[in-house]
Amino acid sequence: MKVIVKCPEVLRYVAFAAVLIVCMAPVVSAPVALVLGFGFSFLLGHPAPHLNQKAINWLLKASVVGLGFGINATGALAAGKQGFELTLYSVLVTLVLGALIGRFLHLAPKVSHLIASGTAICGGSAIAALAPVLRVNEKEMSVSLGTVFLLNAAALLVFPVLGHWLHLSQFQFGLWSAIAIHDTSSVVGAASAYGAEALEVATTVKLARALWIVPVAFVSSFAFRTGNRQVQLPWFIGLFVAAVLFNSFVPGVAALGEQVVWLSKAGLTVTLFLVGAGLSVDKIKAAGWRPLLLGLMLWVLVAAVSLWGILLL
Repeated sequence: MKVIVKCPEVLRYVAFAAVLIVCMAPVVSAPVALVLGFGFSFLLGHPAPHLNQKAINWLLKASVVGLGFGINATGALAAGKQGFELTLYSVLVTLVLGALIGRFLHLAPKVSHLIASGTAICGGSAIAALAPVLRVNEKEMSVSLGTVFLLNAAALLVFPVLGHWLHLSQFQFGLWSAIAIHDTSSVVGAASAYGAEALEVATTVKLARALWIVPVAFVSSFAFRTGNRQVQLPWFIGLFVAAVLFNSFVPGVAALGEQVVWLSKAGLTVTLFLVGAGLSVDKIKAAGWRPLLLGLMLWVLVAAVSLWGILLL
């Protein structure tokens, strides 16, 4: 997609930095930041698209670790226990349905598996971790990432609205968003817009869900006979756990926790601005309708079934 408004490169950098700083203000919510990012990229173009994904990756991890300083270990453990069973079922069912629906839609098996894994575990992070294990090519990787990325952005905007419409409690929404939304950035963004308790539950359950990357990658290497069983561990989850423990048991840390959590929430909002800035009409077109249909069907099924299970708790 061509840039609509032309401006000097320096002014584009300045404008980008200005909007990014504005996104750090408490009045700018996560969904608004996402839309601002997309709007800026659509109108003026991203000034440094080659750095966008790297910035998202590191800023998201730092923000998630910082959020740990606002979470109590006892509450986190209770939320993790209640979310484990739902997470287990959702991961297994999503992977199986992804293979079956992908075959029906005549998609390449590796593409179906990447989209299903991104839906079941943690979006783009799961796809990036599985790509070297499955030895996928660049096209398979980009199609899978594009599909999950688009649905992930939609989830950030839709889920808080649905949560209020369904009158979900803070705990219910946090658990639901952690299971049914793809990427950690949108899970935390949607939950933070819903409330503090929802954020605590969502962050804990989501990061526990991300650990499924390891067994899924190991099994995938056998299923696709690649012989490559190496997978990068989500090390920042360990730092998040350490932050929770420090906040809960080390005297004096909790006093600084509020400032760290505020900075982390601001960092998360900036992350979602960058996510929106990385979205383009060209990416939407490149994904194609069949991968999008697979991703949409899996997403709706996971969201509906997990919500039903949560309401029965």
